Amino acid sequence: MMAVEIYTKVTCFYCMRAKALLDDMQAAYHEIKIDGDAALREKMITRSQGASTVPQIFINNQHIGGCDDLFALHAQGKLTTLIAG
Repeated sequence: MMAVEIYTKVTCFYCMRAKALLDDMQAAYHEIKIDGDAALREKMITRSQGASTVPQIFINNQHIGGCDDLFALHAQGKLTTLIAG
């Protein structure tokens, strides 16, 4: 299982920002595109305990939240440690 999973939609600006941050950190991630896939969207909502917006980000199977949450962890210096797991 990939340590970082990110649920996205193709046209989502926040998804692009979150992936760009992970790319800048050279962090490997598994992107789960939910465009037009109701079952995947429902799985995301269930895993994130009700969050229906994208991106939804999980690190080591722990729900991190969305783009702003990812950037907040990075600003606090906690993201690298979480990813290194």
